[in-house]
Formats: sequence, structure tokens, C-alpha cells
Amino acid sequence: MNDRVVVSYSLSQRFLHWATVLLVLYNLLLPDGMNAWYRLVRRGGTPSPEQIASANIHAYVGIAILLVTVVRLCLRFVQGVPPESADEPAIFRLAARLAHASLYLLLLALPVSGIAVYYLGAEALGSLHADVLKLILWVVVVAHVLGALVHQFYWKTDVLRRMTVG
Repeated sequence: MNDRVVVSYSLSQRFLHWATVLLVLYNLLLPDGMNAWYRLVRRGGTPSPEQIASANIHAYVGIAILLVTVVRLCLRFVQGVPPESADEPAIFRLAARLAHASLYLLLLALPVSGIAVYYLGAEALGSLHADVLKLILWVVVVAHVLGALVHQFYWKTDVLRRMTVG
């Protein structure tokens, strides 16, 4: 990592962050194709080409999330990140670090578990992937958004600006 002080996220980091947001929201809000495929296959049915295509889209978006997350982690390591806000209480700085670590872990674990279920037939991971990890991701995403809003409107820091316009 460089010795320079990073004051904002790079353009590539910001682009990948918002691309991740769109991909994750797509798979969280529109999982119906995968759900229909999974229910049908569990009952021994044969999915139609449209159901397979819909399930594949969900899987491809998940794979894209995995790849983008790996690139984001590499950029984070190489380019660095802006320092935490010194005005923020220590307990909230710790919460932010835990939330970010949880987000990255979930953005790796969900696609990997989804790949294991869909492509490798590891059905035991189906509930973990679709129920447990998905719920945890929703909670962490909501906490992340609320944290950004608190920074913007309560502490009036530049945290939100650093991930939008730089």
C-alpha cells in the first residue's frame, strides 16, 4: 500500500462499489427465477428452458458479484481507503469496520455457497445460502445504508461524498 494519505475512494473503487450495489439488489429483489427452478428440481420436475435461463441469470449475477468483490478487495489493498472519521465515536468506528468486514465476507460467501448449490449439487447449503446468509446480508446492507445516512445528516462528515463524487 502507498504511504500517501488517501482522501477519497478512486474512480474504479466507486464504480465497483455501485456496480456491486446494483448486482446485489438485482439478486436480492429478483430471485424468483432461481427459486422456481430450485423448487421444481427438488420435487423431481424438469425445468423449462425459460426457467433454466432465469436461474442462470441469477447464477451469473452471483458470479459477477464474486468477481467484482475480489477485484474490490485487491483495489482496497493496493490503493488503500480513506481514513475513518476522527469525529465519530470509537464504538461506531468499530461497528463500521465490522459492517464492512461482514459485507465483504457475505459478498464472497453468498456466491460461493450459491455456486456450490447450483453447479455442484450441494443441496445442504441451499437453506444457508437462500435463507440465513441472505437475511444477514439484508441486515448488514440496511445497517450500512443507515450508517452512511447518519454520517451525512447527523455527523455531517464527507463519508458519503467519498463514495459518490470523490
